Amino acid sequence: MERTLVIIKPCALQRGLAGEVISRFEKKGLKLVALKMYRFTKEKCAEHYSHLTGKPFYPIIEKSMMAAPVILCCLEGIDAVEVVREMTGATNGRKALPGTVRGDLCMSHQENIIHASDSMESAIVELDRFFTKDDYFDYDSPLFDYLYASDELK
Repeated sequence: MERTLVIIKPCALQRGLAGEVISRFEKKGLKLVALKMYRFTKEKCAEHYSHLTGKPFYPIIEKSMMAAPVILCCLEGIDAVEVVREMTGATNGRKALPGTVRGDLCMSHQENIIHASDSMESAIVELDRFFTKDDYFDYDSPLFDYLYASDELK
């Protein structure tokens, strides 16, 4: 099973959308294995968005991510990274397809509800950035046998 990071951004918390966002992933069949509220610092923001710190729009990202707490989620499932990225939708909410989180819930490029890891490699790095091994919970779901066919569970 893959694990991936989802960050529910401050704009989503301020709009009261955290429960709806988490619910979409749970309804899909992804398993929530770690969850916590977190407040970004300038240092952690620069670390997480290090690939963007030199861009002229980086101060907007920093201000946005520090405006309120975020909710950090680790979701688990087969092809979790790809599934979450597809469900998230295009970065710009105005261009995101209906049915995606961003397509249904936002109109902004920056205030776009959610961050999702873009590869298995980045998921590992990002999860390690925010969670320790003690933050994860393994548990059985009675629905597991109905989510996947037996040949998918190799």
